[in-house]
Amino acid sequence: MPVLRQVSLGIGRREIVGLAGESGSGKSMTALALMRLLPEGARAEGRIRLDGRDLMDLSERQMCRRRGRDLGMIFQEPMTALNPVQRIGDQVAETLIVHGEATRAEARRAAARLLHRVGLPPERFPPGRFPHELSGGQRQRVCIAMAIALRPQLLIADEPTTALDVTTQARILDLLKALVAETGMGLLLITHDLAVISGLADRLAVMRAGEIVEEGPAATVLTARRHPYTSALVAASAHSPATVPPPPGPPLLEVRDAVRTYPGSRRGLIGRAPPQRAVDRVSFAIARGESLGLVGESGCGKSTLARAVLGLEPLQGGEIRLDGTAIRAGSPVPGQVRRRMNAVFQDPYGSFNPRHSVARLIAEPFHLTGRPADAAARIDETLLAVGLDPTDRTRFIHEFSGGQRQRIAIARALIARPDLIVLDEAVSALDVRVRAQILDLLADLRARFGLSYLFISHDLSVVRSITERVLVMKAGRIVEEGATEKVLHDPAHAYTKALLAAAPKLKEPD
Repeated sequence: MPVLRQVSLGIGRREIVGLAGESGSGKSMTALALMRLLPEGARAEGRIRLDGRDLMDLSERQMCRRRGRDLGMIFQEPMTALNPVQRIGDQVAETLIVHGEATRAEARRAAARLLHRVGLPPERFPPGRFPHELSGGQRQRVCIAMAIALRPQLLIADEPTTALDVTTQARILDLLKALVAETGMGLLLITHDLAVISGLADRLAVMRAGEIVEEGPAATVLTARRHPYTSALVAASAHSPATVPPPPGPPLLEVRDAVRTYPGSRRGLIGRAPPQRAVDRVSFAIARGESLGLVGESGCGKSTLARAVLGLEPLQGGEIRLDGTAIRAGSPVPGQVRRRMNAVFQDPYGSFNPRHSVARLIAEPFHLTGRPADAAARIDETLLAVGLDPTDRTRFIHEFSGGQRQRIAIARALIARPDLIVLDEAVSALDVRVRAQILDLLADLRARFGLSYLFISHDLSVVRSITERVLVMKAGRIVEEGATEKVLHDPAHAYTKALLAAAPKLKEPD
């Protein structure tokens, strides 16, 4: 069965070519074919010429010498691309050492410089850290440093900014653009974010079902939209749910002066850096039926605050109450309180046990709250509520697309009939059309069941479309809050203005 069909694409020196399309359209398979890293059993035909040399004629040993040196790739999921037991500085240095470009000491110094260049200065992010000690966006920066270490002729970036906040994304895109200009390399930018392509790419190819359906100068493709599929992608990028939310009721969640501090990293045998305050006297409330947005840069404390709300992180100060009942990590949370809140995470596949059926995965909250007598009927009812079929209960998570997996994650959060759902970057990894479907689903579920949302995202356009109020978080503190439209259209704080200025915008046709 062909996955790619007669795909032809050219990338010149100092040229940035965007490749856009939905999940499953063949974008990542195109990148793997260029790197000669196709899955076992896959067979490639045609020619792949790099600087006049056909890579299809090279042996695997010859390709190993060219990967990293002439061909670099930034993968979408940084945690699976990094070695969890190796320090980040050593992983960046390894590229230089393997290709014989530097001694171990020289490579480590070069690695520190590369990490600094991608926004990980050694005074804040020592090269001796391990990947699990970094946020998702910080790990992605490590992957970018590894890919550009030898300044390859062609750099393939597969969704390189999906996990990044807008200001970090802007810095990374500026860095990639500068590298293209300085080194003369070509860049293939694979992304579902048309606004990113609009501001960066020279040319754009739109892919659907393994075929290039439209190609040309990026500005022309995004404004003329000669193919209906291109028009559908652009329309989905600006989509806002039409469902009218219920009016907010009395307070449901109350956070008062919350403080969460982590010990400083070790310095030598007995020394430690000063403690780091990840959440610094944060206070806010969410009403019944309200959707509250939380935005800020990677590492600002958003996810730490979310874990504290869910009772997974202890506080060193302040309090969190759900409908008047205190939530304290380390202390037993009553089952009826636990039932009333749940979460949807960014990576649905990573949050599921791949050996369990969908029915068992969805029913996981019952392990905390007790399995009700009508559990089987609830599973079927919840699958229908999120737009899936009850017959899907016997299937396994690898059999579903990314959008379907996120629907299953929402079903798991919904099955215990909670009052509050924490959505931590729940749509950031989805392509634009699937994202539009999930946002419609969330709005519909909220209207039908009176749900409250704490919606954490670095995508300001998504926050604008699904929340009534928004909090802006910087270095553990809330620096601005208010009605979403007011804050995002007329920001008062300089940090909010910087976030809005850094957000990519899709150019409208003249």
